[in-house]
Amino acid sequence: MKTSVFKAAGALLGAGILGALPAHAGKTLDAIKARGQIVCGVNTGLAGFSQADDKGNWTGLDVDNCRAIAAAVLGDPNKVKWVPLTAQQRFTALQSGEIDILSRNTTWTESRDASLGVHFTGVNYYDGQGFMVPTKMKIASAKKIPKGATVCVQTGTTTEKNLTDFSRSNKLDLKPIVFEKQEAATGAYFSGRCALFTTDASGLASIRSKDAKNPADHVILPELISKEPLGPSVRRGDDEWFAIVKWVHYGLVEAEEYGLTQANVDKMMGESTDPVVMRLTGKSEDTGKHLGLDKDWLVKAVKAVGNYGEMFERNVGAKSPLNLPRGLNNQWSKGGLQYAPPIR
Repeated sequence: MKTSVFKAAGALLGAGILGALPAHAGKTLDAIKARGQIVCGVNTGLAGFSQADDKGNWTGLDVDNCRAIAAAVLGDPNKVKWVPLTAQQRFTALQSGEIDILSRNTTWTESRDASLGVHFTGVNYYDGQGFMVPTKMKIASAKKIPKGATVCVQTGTTTEKNLTDFSRSNKLDLKPIVFEKQEAATGAYFSGRCALFTTDASGLASIRSKDAKNPADHVILPELISKEPLGPSVRRGDDEWFAIVKWVHYGLVEAEEYGLTQANVDKMMGESTDPVVMRLTGKSEDTGKHLGLDKDWLVKAVKAVGNYGEMFERNVGAKSPLNLPRGLNNQWSKGGLQYAPPIR
């Protein structure tokens, strides 16, 4: 009996039939559709990544990630409930089910991925930790930081651990002054309570642009002391939802590679004869059925937020106040690390 079952399954797989079966929805997707919105955990306020204006409108790279998922899943990028979280709160909120996705400039590490009951779904920003110091201190390099200097840092982060490692390996005896909330840490630095401030380099640029009375009074040192691959995560136990969040990100990266933009995606869907573009837009193949989504899921996501490159430039790149270079976040074909597995 068992032999017959295995032979039948093998025959189906060999014929490509099992591989073509549509995915069932999964409990998270069912809950999202029932409530009519995605619950997204974001930073309490980090310019370029997740920040609300005085009217409660959220913007940023991590925000756009959730908006793209809402568009792909629910057909509307505005069907998102935003839950601002501190570094210490973020994983508990995800583990407890308070949020569906954590999209909050969070570093993907082995211990987090293996021990917290979460899955990271990709990297939407390749970063590294750095230092910001007052210009008047005339420090040009992290190697020239004075021994015993005080450093403001947010607790519950990889930043805190990296600072300790850096201090020990360079015998600097740096004195961390820790704060639960980022706003408290930056406030302490700008008030002169600490000699230096440390976090991800993108965060330093964001904080200097947003919070410094005169950004020129502060310099970001050139060295990075860590690898910080930042990306969203979801709870373990729902492979269907994990696949959706993962492939929306990869879809936006792939959209940039093949020239699909917020402005032209409808035209490309209607007129392009490129086999890849036809597949991405759902014109020739229904890739959505593998995810439990409509065949034009990626078109909806791109129409909502643009491709990955558009998201980057608008929020943190040349078209933003941060003006960060693409660098490692460029497409693989342009010397960067953004590389999407094929959608097929």
